[in-house]
Amino acid sequence: MLRLRWGLRVVSCGLSAPGSAACGGPWRRLRSVLTMAEDLRAAVASPAKRLNSSSEVVERLEENGHQNKRLKRDADEEDAEDQSKKSPKRKIVLLMAYSGKGYHGMQRNVGSSQFKTIEDDLVFALVQSGCIPENHGEDMKKMSFQRCARTDKGVSAAGQIVSLKVRLIDDILEKINNHLPSHIRILGLKRVTGGFNSKNKCDARTYSYMLPTFAFAHKDHDVQEEVYRLDKETLAKVNKLLACYKGTHNFHNFTSQKGPRDPSAKRYIMEMYCGEPFVRENMEFAVIRVKGQSFMMHQIRKMIGLVIAIVKGYAAESIIERSWGEEKVDVPKAPGLGLVLERVHFEKYNRRFGNDGLHEPLEWTEEEEKIAVFKEQYIYPTIINTEREEKSMANWLNTLSIHDFNSSAVGMQANNKNSKNSSDLEGSDGCGDDSD
Repeated sequence: MLRLRWGLRVVSCGLSAPGSAACGGPWRRLRSVLTMAEDLRAAVASPAKRLNSSSEVVERLEENGHQNKRLKRDADEEDAEDQSKKSPKRKIVLLMAYSGKGYHGMQRNVGSSQFKTIEDDLVFALVQSGCIPENHGEDMKKMSFQRCARTDKGVSAAGQIVSLKVRLIDDILEKINNHLPSHIRILGLKRVTGGFNSKNKCDARTYSYMLPTFAFAHKDHDVQEEVYRLDKETLAKVNKLLACYKGTHNFHNFTSQKGPRDPSAKRYIMEMYCGEPFVRENMEFAVIRVKGQSFMMHQIRKMIGLVIAIVKGYAAESIIERSWGEEKVDVPKAPGLGLVLERVHFEKYNRRFGNDGLHEPLEWTEEEEKIAVFKEQYIYPTIINTEREEKSMANWLNTLSIHDFNSSAVGMQANNKNSKNSSDLEGSDGCGDDSD
């Protein structure tokens, strides 16, 4: 009844002014109630307002942070773009020298950190020096990277060539070398044509093989130790045998997984000879040089291994001719220690582009002194010290007696298995078209 009477009294005021006598009392009470309700609603809403206000502040800070990050990223990209404009990408070749001991070859295995390679260190230096962006190191095709020869485990190089696209930054060689270990050096750089590929454009490769001369000591009547010295008669015999390899022959017995009728087993050898012996740390050494159009996996080591077997009296000279036939011949593989990629040749490229006024011939006459110094400091000492410590050649020579040089395929698998442990410790030449 009270609520009804209150309502009727309010309604009975009609459109009378709030200050009129007819409804003065009820209107004032209503206004007071409404004011209290408004104050209560405002009090309840204040924490929410404060909360909303705080949320807005956080959102604004986050938005400003994202904007700052975007601005920084845009600035970095602009700086990189400016740097790229200042240092445009160009196709070049790098002349490399390295000691291969402790590395599992030249070629990089992206995604595998178990076996360290020369290219792992090279790519790291290229990225750190600013020559290439980091993603090019992860995908080497992006910089059109190509090595001339893939040297295998333990094999060194004095004249390796790689082709790639880089930013031609100032003092580029110095900056790259600053991020390389001392036993890997970039000795030279030249600009090349845009479509240049160091592997496909290579006409020939020259390797050297440094070995202790007691490897040529006859098994029956010569001293088999470090005191042995190579005489002129034996050296002449070695060179006579090495010269037999010159020309085009079927080298299917000097590699693996190639049959006698495989056309790719035919290889062209331009020269092969052994130089005069020299003494280092009371041990006599000699260096064999071989230049060929290309080489298959293990080919050079087997060529040398067979000559050693003949000179020491384990095999007849006729085995060389027989090895080029279709029958399977047991050819021993000399240790990888001592094998060095000396230089690569680009005669056809030089004739076409070397004097066009835009490009230089790929010859390294000015770098010859630096190459010689590097070999004396890093390559030769490594070969000598490793031979002394590990006796790789001496241990391998002890396996020659288990080879059957008169047999064909019979019993060869057992012989190869027995000699594998000693001959594979240092890796292989692993260069040429078939090993990439």
